[in-house]
Parts: sequence; structure tokens; C-alpha cells
Amino acid sequence: MIWLILIGLAAGVLGGLLGVGGGVLFVPGLVIVIGLTQHGAEATSLLAIVPVAAVGALSQDRYGNVRRGDAMLMGVLSIAGVAGGVVLANALSGAVLRSAFAALILLIAVRLVRRALD
Repeated sequence: MIWLILIGLAAGVLGGLLGVGGGVLFVPGLVIVIGLTQHGAEATSLLAIVPVAAVGALSQDRYGNVRRGDAMLMGVLSIAGVAGGVVLANALSGAVLRSAFAALILLIAVRLVRRALD
């Protein structure tokens, strides 16, 4: 239970500070620290992100940082995407899914480092 608390707090602080999605932090924490399967971690993360995203968006909105139209468009389109993604994820093995997640995180890291160096 203490690990779940620590993962949640870390994801909240880093999410608010850096704007990263909770899944980027929740999924590795749930797999590596808690021992969930990749499928279980991703599914748990999707539900855990709801309150994090709501509080983060409301807090950022107070500072005038939220582009509501863009957020609504992305949110509505993401509904269809997530439904298809869940079907695809459940058709893949945990190893393939874990590798795809790792590749995505690595790609994002490389892009961020390149931007920071420009």
C-alpha cells in the first residue's frame, strides 16, 4: 500500500510540474514496483488518471494555461482512439505491449532532449 501512495504522490507532483500524463509514471510504477502485468497496469492507470487530469486541468486553468477548444477536440477524438487501443492492447501479449510502451517512452525522451539542445 505504501508503494501505491508513493507512486500516486510522485505522479501527481511530476504531472503538475511537468505536465506529463499519469500513465507515463503510473504504468512503470505499477509494473516494476507493484508487480502488475502490463495489461493490468495500463488498465489501472487509465482509471487513476481521471482525478489527476481533472485536478491538474482545473488548477492550470486558473493560471489561464488551458486551451479549452483544443483540449475538448483532443478529448472527444481520444474517446474513439482509446476504445480501439484497448481492443488492440488486449490482442497483444504483455511482452509486446511492454516493448511498445518502452519504445514510446524512449522516442518521447529522444525528442525532448533534441528540443532542449536546439
